[in-house]
Amino acid sequence: MAEQKNPNANNEITTQEERNELVLAKEQKLKHLLEKGVNPYGSRFEITHYTKDIIENFDALEGKTVTIAGRMTAKRGHGKASFGNIGDFKGNIQIYVRKDVVGDDLYDTYSCVEVGDIIGLTGEVFRTHKGEISVKVFTFTILNKSTQIFPEKYHGLKDVDTRYRQRYLDLITNPEVKDTFIKRSRIIQSMRRYLDDKGFLEVETPMLHPILGGANAKPFITHHNTLDMQLYLRIATELYLKKLIVGGFDRVYEIGKNFRNEGLSIKHNPEFTSVELYQAYGDITDMMDLTEDMISVICEEVNGTTTIPYGDFGDICLAKPWKKMSMIEAVKEYTGYDFTIIDTDEKARAIVKEEFPGQEETISWGEALNLFFEERVEENLVQPTFIYDYPIEISPLAKRKEDDPRMTYRFELFITSRELANAFSELNDPKDQRARFEKQVEKREHGDEEAQMMDEDFVTALEYGMPPTGGLGIGIDRLVMLLTNSQSIRDVILFPTMRKKETV
Repeated sequence: MAEQKNPNANNEITTQEERNELVLAKEQKLKHLLEKGVNPYGSRFEITHYTKDIIENFDALEGKTVTIAGRMTAKRGHGKASFGNIGDFKGNIQIYVRKDVVGDDLYDTYSCVEVGDIIGLTGEVFRTHKGEISVKVFTFTILNKSTQIFPEKYHGLKDVDTRYRQRYLDLITNPEVKDTFIKRSRIIQSMRRYLDDKGFLEVETPMLHPILGGANAKPFITHHNTLDMQLYLRIATELYLKKLIVGGFDRVYEIGKNFRNEGLSIKHNPEFTSVELYQAYGDITDMMDLTEDMISVICEEVNGTTTIPYGDFGDICLAKPWKKMSMIEAVKEYTGYDFTIIDTDEKARAIVKEEFPGQEETISWGEALNLFFEERVEENLVQPTFIYDYPIEISPLAKRKEDDPRMTYRFELFITSRELANAFSELNDPKDQRARFEKQVEKREHGDEEAQMMDEDFVTALEYGMPPTGGLGIGIDRLVMLLTNSQSIRDVILFPTMRKKETV
């Protein structure tokens, strides 16, 4: 039986007139249904099986009656019989509709069903002469008549901008997209299970903050009318979670949204999901062990292996153990500059002037070290690598190293040249914390919009006493990108932030 051509095959609707003609044809079929007394927007429909269940259990279901529902993804045939395909949440299956089985009236109704319409049907499971598992329809009902134009099924929706703006259409036409978000859900479930099993308590903290803190980032600002006060959408959950450690919770974590008023890129979205966790009586060594173990366990659970492909990087091995380097060691290995010899601000500024013309002449030794790392080292860190010992200037919440006061007990995890996790031995000295906040305030006063504010309540909390604590933050969107081989953060966020669409 010859397949009917979709009138907008290959998405080749070139004029508004062509689109209008297709929409008019749909409207005429809708009108015909209404004239027949058929409700094109049905009500509750109870199913017995999903399409995937039927295919996987064919031997047990052959010859049995099933009831399924879903969207028509294809329709072909003419005369007294027609084949089609129904897609539901779990998969897709062929259906077979015969006029002498369903009757003249219902077959006439079926003539108004098109690709994109949602129907529910009851029929018998069988295998065609060509060997395809199918359902022979006894009866069906229209549950929703679509009046929009769908992309042709063999080509799907390809325009990237439209895919992100109309994610519902992307999910309908590109089944692999749905698989990515199912896997995202499984990743987060696996993470929760892991942390719960380790004795961590999941908590919720405010999203509206009166003071900006917990990270260096530009915020989104809002206003509370009743309180007549400015509030910030949170850029991190850190300070509230550490207050809970002060309050006596030994292990806490929060999975949730943060908001940063930053640019858009393949690895940045203004609202993003992260997990932050804190372990009393721990340090960065505990956080390193936990990070390494948790990510490898999650990868094994959702992918069945700890070696996964990622874009042009090839295979990424997440099996333990992972590489560990200090920031000074990494800069020396990849640039040749040794910051144990370049050991003063003056020496560092001279090298920066040589390598990065135009940088501020007041740059400090620690800022220079970090500049070399970010600009010359990060791109080389493809396989999982922990970089530890960060300069104090860029780590206002991390504990100062006892043997080198210029550095802090901090690490970041890099995979595929991207930062994936950030961890500290948390600063619990209130005097040191106040001094570092004051440094951040100075930066803000000199125009650094990403510097943190003075948080008196947090300093007060530390004065009551916070035990030695290890803290960790992981970008869940970036973790999902890695574990699903997705190249853009927009591919793993259901509704990413988009620029305002230009109108003609």
